[in-house]
Order: sequence, then C-alpha cells, then structure tokens
Amino acid sequence: MKPIIEFKNFSFKYRSQKEPTIKDINLAIYPGEKVLIVGPSGSGKSTLANCINGLVPFFYKGEIEGTYTIAGQNPEQLGIFGLSKIVGTVLQDTDGQFIGLTVAEDIAFALENDKIPQPEMFERVAKTAELVEVQSVLDHAPGALSGGQKQRVSMAGVMINHVDILLFDEPLANLDPATGKHAIELIDEIHRKENTTVVIIEHRLEDALTCGADRIIVVGNGGIVADMTPDELLSTNVLVEEGIREPLYVTALKHAGCQITVENMPSDIKKMHLDNYKEPVKKWFQQVILSKKEPDHEIILEVNHLDFAYQPDKPVLQDISFQIHKGEMLSIVGKNGAGKSTLSNLICGFFMPDNGSISLHGENLLTWSIKERGEKIGLVMQNPNQMISKTMIFEEVALGLKVRGVAPEEIEKRVHETLKICGLYPFRNWPISALSYGQKKRVTIASILVMNPDIIILDEPTAGQDYRHYTEIMEFLKALNKSRGITIIMVTHDMHLMLEYTNRVLVISDGHLLADKRPSEVLTDDELTKKAYLKKTSLYDLAVRCGIASPSDFVECFIAYEQENNRKGKEAE
Repeated sequence: MKPIIEFKNFSFKYRSQKEPTIKDINLAIYPGEKVLIVGPSGSGKSTLANCINGLVPFFYKGEIEGTYTIAGQNPEQLGIFGLSKIVGTVLQDTDGQFIGLTVAEDIAFALENDKIPQPEMFERVAKTAELVEVQSVLDHAPGALSGGQKQRVSMAGVMINHVDILLFDEPLANLDPATGKHAIELIDEIHRKENTTVVIIEHRLEDALTCGADRIIVVGNGGIVADMTPDELLSTNVLVEEGIREPLYVTALKHAGCQITVENMPSDIKKMHLDNYKEPVKKWFQQVILSKKEPDHEIILEVNHLDFAYQPDKPVLQDISFQIHKGEMLSIVGKNGAGKSTLSNLICGFFMPDNGSISLHGENLLTWSIKERGEKIGLVMQNPNQMISKTMIFEEVALGLKVRGVAPEEIEKRVHETLKICGLYPFRNWPISALSYGQKKRVTIASILVMNPDIIILDEPTAGQDYRHYTEIMEFLKALNKSRGITIIMVTHDMHLMLEYTNRVLVISDGHLLADKRPSEVLTDDELTKKAYLKKTSLYDLAVRCGIASPSDFVECFIAYEQENNRKGKEAE
C-alpha cells in the first residue's frame, strides 16, 4: 500500500525566519489510518498540518527542502483548490472558518461550489447537521453560537464533502468533556464507515486517546521525536521529556512506583491489566498525607436568586445563588450552552439580570457601571479575537494601564513582568496578527492580569495551550491568588485544571446550579457528571479497579501529592 501522506527529508522555513520550523521530516501515513499528532506549542506540528492541507506553500510562503506528496501527487502542482478536494480541515479558531450567514448556509457552502442540486443539498445538510447535533440551530448565525456549537458546525462543513483525509486542529479545545467525547466518537464513526484517513492534532492527549489512534506522532523542536502506537508511547518517558501531559492514571501509577509496560495496554484505563499494580497503588494511597483545608475568608462576591433570559420564554439562568470568599480559587463547569459564560457577563455588567442581586464586598453591583465594575473585576473572554483591539502585543497589554493614566515607566515594568510570566516576552514587539490562536489567548490573559483586579474571571483560560504554557499560566494565577489574595474564578471544560488548581466547583446545567462541591466529589459522581456533561476522571477508574473504597479520597491524595511535588521542584530550582 502506498502512503496517502508522505514526507521525505522535508524541511520548511517561513520567509521571515532564519531557521526552519520543521526540519528533515520523514513520515508516511497510509490510507485509512487514524493518527494523533502531539507536541508543545512552537514544536512545528501546526506547520506540518499546514503542509498537508496546502496552507504551506500557498498561503504561508517560505523555502521547502526535500519532497512530500498528498495522495501520491505533488501539492504544489495540485494547488490549494485541488488539495481541498482531498483534504478537509477543521480549524482550532472556528471563527476564521465560517462563510455562511446561517449555520445551514455554512454547512452547504462546499455543496454550492460543486453545484449540487438543491433537493440533495437540503438532504445532506440535514443529515450532517443531525450527525453533529446542530439541527436545532440551522437558522442561527454561526458567530452567535457557543464555542462548542461552533466547533460542531465547522466539523459539519468539512464532513459534508467526502474527502480522503480529515485533518482536525485541536478539535476538543472549546468543547465540554462529554461533547468532546462525542466529537471523538463521531470522528471514529466516520473513520470506520468511510475508511477516511484521519489526522488529529490535540493538546488534550488523555481525551484524544479514546479515538483509538493507530499511531501517535510526537513532534518536538521541529522534528519527529517519536512515532509509536499509543501503548508503546505510554510505556516510555517521551511525553514527560517533551513537556506533554501524560494521562492522569499513568502519572498516578508512576507516583506509586509502577513500571508501565506495553503488555499491560496502558492506552485505555478500562482495559489496562492492573493485577501487578493494585498493591503498590493501595500502599501509595495510604502513605499520602492530605493537607488541611484553609478556613473560609470574608465574602467578596454574592449572587442571590439570579434569573436571566435573552428571550422572555427561554430562560438561560434560573434562581442561581452562591457566595465566593476572598482569596478563593474556584471553577464553574457544565456543558456548552449551560449558562456559564452568561453568568460571567452578568457579574461584569454586560447584561442586567431579570431578577435577583449581585454584590461585591456587600455593595450592590447592579448600581455600578461597567467601567466601575471593570476596576474591580477583570474578565478574560473565551475567544481572544473578541478582546484584542491593538495591533502590537505590547500596546494591547498596556492599553488598560494607559487609559487609567499610569506612568509610562510603571507601564513598561508591569507589562514586561506579565509578558514574561505568560511566555510572551520574546514577542513583545510583534504584531498580534503573527501569533497563533493559543498565543493570542495568552495576550488577552496578560492584558487583564496586568491590571491587578480584586477578582479575575477567566473563560476557558487553558484552551489551546500546551502543558508547559498551561502550567506557567496556572502557576502564575495560583501565586497571584496566594500572594495578593486575588480571587480567581475559572469557567472551564478542563477537568485537569479543575482538579489541580481549584478547591471548589460550581456545576451548572440547563440554567440551574446543580452542585457546589469539591472537585474530587464532582468528578467521582456518576449521576452528576452525566447531568452536567462532564466526564469522570480516569483516577476514579483507577481507584475502583484497584479496589480502593473511596475514589474521591484517592483523587484528593493525587492532587495533594502533585502539589507537594511541584512545591519541592520549585524549591530545588
């Protein structure tokens, strides 16, 4: 069988660079394979994807050395249009992919270009929309949808055209855990039915493992570091060495002193052979000492009986009540469209509630202007493109300080410090247009962090971030929280973030507050996770299969152990 994608001694250097972004790549992907590509930001994996779909060299200009073929043909001879008939791409930044004024028009765009008869077009659009569960929003504008709905519309626009290769760039970045699981299952179903070649680029490795990839390709520093089956890769230390997050259950097994081997099938915790691991895991669990909980502080934010609807007959939030204490670090979770982002917008004053109250330090926020709230509460939005207003990175991060009349010397100092923490200092004089989606996300976080507000609300702060940058940002937020007492609220789909960095979780589903609990209690509750479109942590499965009576305590022990290891690592540095 001939490869459908093949690179031979391939290197590519962008026009503005001195060194190639990817170098001496040798890779063959065969028809019908499902391949997962992972690597830290800047490793070259996105450039590799751009070569496959034709953005290199037709959009991103540069120098090519070596050869590569797509479906046995030279991409430079096929052209971007010819490649689009072979390769379909779902972008991470979904806003950059929409064409139609409505969801139905956007899904039908490729069919219209191919002059498909209208009756067939309507039938195929309806079938594809149902497959990705967007049939109820066909008449909506794509830009008005939630992040998860946008992702599914983008998938539908690609899937409606029968291409040979499906390329997914961070398909899980904006999806809640349950919807992400469904997306992976959907990709798997299409792969099986159509025998399509599937290439997935994803930071959320543990979630992506459920796709049953034939191989995982690890890209690092512009080259291919590993090309192995999932079981082979998880039996090595390659992921850790490359700064990529291992599945939590694998990390827990290693903490317990277990040696991971291929024979034990580590790529699936539900099928993994654990007979030799049960006793070491139990022993480790008994030895971990849980830290004492910090007492509650004064109430900083209080929400009472909050109701809100965009349309009178369609409530978005109903009777929401909770208190947040000063210095807390908590998360708000739930499925896409549950009302999490709407709640954030109400707190910041972008909308006014239909009923109920919101108070800050005991003062009624409903009488405050958006500007007044902005002095105390900073919001980092999910979509970075909706926040950015300046051309250059430094100017964007400095904007809030400038309009408040801060001295230029102080602005430069604070902006540079924040850019260093967010991993953006080397790009401080770059135009924002030259950044990746993940880097733009960090710019927007930096623009809020530099203001030092009392409360920071972050909507999906780690979406699209690799493990290293994820850790840098979260450790900075954690340090900010501890040293300055800034209250951190995170609206997130990232269950790892919720477990590691927050002590409390508000679970929202269909506009109602379902639970206010510890993360370990939420992610080990089968009924609650199903209602809220979450996913039980793999640590729960490991605990149950090892015969541990209290999975939530096991999860708590894992978190405590990780935090202690991180603390020791910092002290050693």
